[in-house]
Amino acid sequence: MTTILVTGGTGTLGRVVTDELRAGGHEVRVLSRHARPYAVDLREGGPGLDTALAGVETVVHCASSPRGGDEKAAAHLIEAARRATVGHLLYISIVGVDRVPFGYYRSKLAVERQIEDSGLGWTVLRTTQFHDLVVSVLRGLAKSPVLVLPAGVADQPVEVTEVAGRLAELAVAAPAGRVSDMGGPEVRSFDSLARSYLRATGRRRPIVRLPFFGKAYGAFRAGGHLAPDHAVGKVSFEQHLAHRFGDGRG
Repeated sequence: MTTILVTGGTGTLGRVVTDELRAGGHEVRVLSRHARPYAVDLREGGPGLDTALAGVETVVHCASSPRGGDEKAAAHLIEAARRATVGHLLYISIVGVDRVPFGYYRSKLAVERQIEDSGLGWTVLRTTQFHDLVVSVLRGLAKSPVLVLPAGVADQPVEVTEVAGRLAELAVAAPAGRVSDMGGPEVRSFDSLARSYLRATGRRRPIVRLPFFGKAYGAFRAGGHLAPDHAVGKVSFEQHLAHRFGDGRG
């Protein structure tokens, strides 16, 4: 049995990773800002982080925020992991962080570099966007009477449980460096995903496609965030929607 710490262990991905690892018989500690007994804000660090890492063999770093602070959080985690002689630091990143000049992606890439230079045994897995994120974005856009989408952008959503299963496998294996990307089963135009979402939730909205400007938008249009050669996910967006909004009242 391995003692594993999951940062962000109460989040969309972290809680599923935690369940997977516990089902495999491992002792799992959940670290997040409000999860007792290991309630730690990684951006602040502190002695609670050392307590959480005492005796830990592997860290699965799922904690992340588009609002910033990831690099500072990673620095605190790495310093504490060194003190605790952690053998394996596993990080979940995003496909395209080195190709799309988007602020959050730049931060994720910087954390990858911190981990690579940490002196610890490490593994980095990049995945495409989760189905949950696509649904969240579309839900927000559908609040308007007209659903406005970025023209020419595709996506390749992947099921979070499949990503969690892959992370659980990597967590109990030896450090492997940068492993193969993990993408959803198919690349889809964003408007086709939107139409599926509207059908599944019983909404009716006209869809308008607008071009945007800037290097980040250009990189998204070029598919920098996609992994068509690594379409290993099995659960389609429609299957995810059916499981989540089976009654069509989302």
